[in-house]
Amino acid sequence: MTLVDTNVLIDLVQDDPVWASWSASQLFVAMQKGPLYINPVGYAELVPAFDTMAALDGFLKRAKINVKPISRPAAYFAGEAFLLYRKRKGTKTGVLADFFIGAQAQAEGWVILTRDSARYTSYFPSVPLICPA
Repeated sequence: MTLVDTNVLIDLVQDDPVWASWSASQLFVAMQKGPLYINPVGYAELVPAFDTMAALDGFLKRAKINVKPISRPAAYFAGEAFLLYRKRKGTKTGVLADFFIGAQAQAEGWVILTRDSARYTSYFPSVPLICPA
């Protein structure tokens, strides 16, 4: 199962000239291997790209992506990652969206499809990634 990072979906919605092709092909490959998911944090990050909830839900339905709630263990892992981030002199004062995505993949034993791997490799090194070389 694959948890899709928001940046991959934004590439498709905005038809990004650099990344849309890569993102579409990687989504197709991941779909062949099993279900695709986002979590409520990823859902919230997608809201600015759509005029209505119905439009966003329609996009996810067409892309065959389901929204999976964040479990209590995943929320805990996200909090742990945030503590490590702060110890490393991170300046944000709230838990970052990527921490919820990485933590959910860790808790569920899923792969993350992303084109921005730096934070995941730093804070969730055991989570497998599908990302550009």
